[in-house]
Amino acid sequence: MTALPLLEFDRRGPVAVITICRPEAMNSFNRGLRLELLAAFQRAAGDRSIRVVVLTGKGRAFSAGADLRDMSPDENIEERLQTEYRPILECIATMQQPVIGAVNGPAAGIGMAFALSCDLLIMADDAFLLAPFTTISLVPDGGLCWLLVHLLGYRRAFQLSVESERIGASRCVELGLANKVVPADSLMDETLEWAEALAQRAPLSVAATKKAMRFAAASDWASTFDLEAHEQLALRASADHAEGVKAFFEKRKPDFAGE
Repeated sequence: MTALPLLEFDRRGPVAVITICRPEAMNSFNRGLRLELLAAFQRAAGDRSIRVVVLTGKGRAFSAGADLRDMSPDENIEERLQTEYRPILECIATMQQPVIGAVNGPAAGIGMAFALSCDLLIMADDAFLLAPFTTISLVPDGGLCWLLVHLLGYRRAFQLSVESERIGASRCVELGLANKVVPADSLMDETLEWAEALAQRAPLSVAATKKAMRFAAASDWASTFDLEAHEQLALRASADHAEGVKAFFEKRKPDFAGE
């Protein structure tokens, strides 16, 4: 395991676990953490031996959002969002590997945006999501307005945001904001078991499915159909497709190489 000052990057075979490590500040974001988190995701994205990435927080919080002590009155918050937060969130969205958010505690503010930006979300039973922006006269950021409206519809997204509702883990599953809720003391065990199972899937297929579904979220049926057809052409010619078909007929587990 390589320990970095503000986060940990841990390899578990084909799974990379990125852990935010500012527990004394509820894993809130300062500039150093933003820079290191971008480097960690870029490292994972560029490593073909990594098939699944897990993002979680150390201690009792996933992330409390932006560190208000790191903000100065004269800073350009638009520039910070565009140049420091956006590249990380775009890397999560565009990297080939699926990213599982393991929410171990509160995910608030832009911490909530990071959680919902993950491809899959598993939450401890005592964790929650919170968009507290109206309590400090700010707007939901980090793409959170887009995420909530697409996931929930306008009216519910608007209500949860302006009322700053604390959304418990079970409620998140009911609303479609999270995939699973598990006991807090088994969160990482169950997350890693899930990640390792996904790592056995055909990586090119997983990457193409992520690409197509991310595209579909903001596109029409026809252009999504075109993208599916294009991706299918490439996958059909892959060695992994041949291996999958061969394994099917031989009634054995396929051994996918990502080629």
